[in-house]
Amino acid sequence: MGAVGLLVLFACVFGVYIVHGGDMAPIIAAAPFEFVSIFGAAVGAALIGNSKAGVGTGFAAAGKVFKGPKYHKEDYLAVILVVSKILKTLKAEGAVALEPHIENPESSAIFAEYPPILQDHALLDLICDTIRLMVVSSGNLSPYAVEDVMTASIKNHQHHEGMNATFWASMEGALPALGIVACVLGVVKTMGAIDQPPPVLGALIGSALVGTFMGVLLAYGIAGPFAIRIAQVVEEDGEIFKCVQQLIVANLHGHPMPLVIEAARSVINHHNKPSFGEIFDGMRGK
Repeated sequence: MGAVGLLVLFACVFGVYIVHGGDMAPIIAAAPFEFVSIFGAAVGAALIGNSKAGVGTGFAAAGKVFKGPKYHKEDYLAVILVVSKILKTLKAEGAVALEPHIENPESSAIFAEYPPILQDHALLDLICDTIRLMVVSSGNLSPYAVEDVMTASIKNHQHHEGMNATFWASMEGALPALGIVACVLGVVKTMGAIDQPPPVLGALIGSALVGTFMGVLLAYGIAGPFAIRIAQVVEEDGEIFKCVQQLIVANLHGHPMPLVIEAARSVINHHNKPSFGEIFDGMRGK
């Protein structure tokens, strides 16, 4: 919906302006210079307040606005199935049989059934690192201790992903002020031509005001909504990590499989939640 939203935004702002008799020529003439001045200054300020990598990931995260959440129903189903099979192997065959799957998941027959998980390093590490604890502890782990460790790991991951939303929120705060800076410089330029006839002065003043307009539009029409949407996507994508946590912790508590599965399903939003039938069909190989 991001692209649709941008179309509606520009249609309402500029379309209504044109319908009411506004002339786009002064805006078109001034916009490239004002954009470079304002947005370029915002990027410079972001470079001061962030690492180069942080700025890069912040801009890259804009793709989430248009693509939406990374994980979908089939991904949640795959995660439930692969973790369930790993836990079943641990229970049936013991830690020795499971160790190769955890230490070298790229060569694991279990993980090979779900290739996307192997490409997702954060999710793969959460699964393997936690199962490794179960393997080396010989069944003496406290479920509550494991839950605390996994919660800390998930919070750390979500914090770093959420910094991309914070990046755009900081841009939202900077852009209006930088638009005013560009406008003031335009006024300074106008005052230097105070002896010019009214049509010339009017064009210079109009060009200066485009700076304020553009700063506000970029802030509240683009940067702010980007920050909100990125935060929403990061929050929704975090559900798959909580799903893994619920599977492992419920298993450590010794709950029966239907309750383990329901614990995993309970943290998934309704449009991504696999049904019981889909999960058990997958576990039976159907």
